[in-house]
Amino acid sequence: MRPLVRLWKITLRKKIIVLGATGSIGKSAVDIVRNNPDLFEIVGLSAYSSRDDLESIANEFGMPPAILVAEKGVDALLAMIAEVNADIVLNGIAGASGLLPSKAALESGKDLALANKETIVMAGPLIRSLSEKYGNKILPVDSEHSAVFNLIEAYGKESVAEIILTASGGPFRSFDAAQLSTVTASDALKHPTWSMGAKITIDSASLANKGLEVIEACRLFDMPPDRVKVVVHPQSLVHSLIRTKDGVLYAQISKPDMRHPIFSALTWPEYRENKLEEFSFDVACSMQFEPPRYADFPLLGLAYRAAMLDGSYTIAFNAANEVAVAAFLEGKISFIGLAEVTARVLESDWTIAPRSFEDVIDADHRARESAYTIIKGLIR
Repeated sequence: MRPLVRLWKITLRKKIIVLGATGSIGKSAVDIVRNNPDLFEIVGLSAYSSRDDLESIANEFGMPPAILVAEKGVDALLAMIAEVNADIVLNGIAGASGLLPSKAALESGKDLALANKETIVMAGPLIRSLSEKYGNKILPVDSEHSAVFNLIEAYGKESVAEIILTASGGPFRSFDAAQLSTVTASDALKHPTWSMGAKITIDSASLANKGLEVIEACRLFDMPPDRVKVVVHPQSLVHSLIRTKDGVLYAQISKPDMRHPIFSALTWPEYRENKLEEFSFDVACSMQFEPPRYADFPLLGLAYRAAMLDGSYTIAFNAANEVAVAAFLEGKISFIGLAEVTARVLESDWTIAPRSFEDVIDADHRARESAYTIIKGLIR
């Protein structure tokens, strides 16, 4: 039975700050607001460097405060988050740069619709502590974690034996080790199902993204790594599953459109009607499931290792992978070099857990410096 909390009614339009408004998540969020003006109002925007796109969105929605981070700086963004009167902040910023905006959202008394998985991967306990301290909700926007969040709400956390995250498998799902050694950045950017930014698309191809999602699921839902599983599902229709203690599986199914989990987060605690395309059984379809190939996609296994070791290992995993992906996109390392760089960074001692956000940023910096040094050695 669905908890009563989900039956509360939204009586006013929700005021939303959209961070990363010109990226794939941000554009989807803006489209939701555009098509549901009775439910939502944009009161703040940010982008990193896409000035024209940001100005266009701001003009469309009545010129709310709009921060171009590349020009005004991170401090201006954090000040806008703190000062603007909003109900919820949708964080669609890519990478580690999304951490401090998530912190600012919670500290300023706003709910956080979180698409920036690095926030939880790097500082999950600290972020959750802020959420509890200020009484604000963290609402996952990743399609997989949104699915798990809603399934747990429906069936109760005490009923869940394990979480099963689905992975599309990316463009190299059927490639063997020899083929993977020759793929290019251009090849890796051709995702078969989702339209996303370059970083997350490369991560999807290497399964690093699924590794980050495993870490995120462990920390968001208080699950040990051995109770968070991954299954490859190329059609991307099942967004995640839970297995209840009686051994039964329950799944969330919808078309592969990020507007579904974004709408779910923005309308929480309600389920609202919308105009998004529904999945239909009127046309024949097949759903395929297969285990991930850890040997050929070692970044997934490295993420599990980081999650089990805890400390600052998940920070190091994320930082090393971000640096490696940038090097791969620049043609400095190979596709298989992504895992090599990350594995070598994780060989260092990261056992000390961060006690503050400053500790998180310090560990992130040290891991990046280590990755840069390793990459320099690889391209000699």
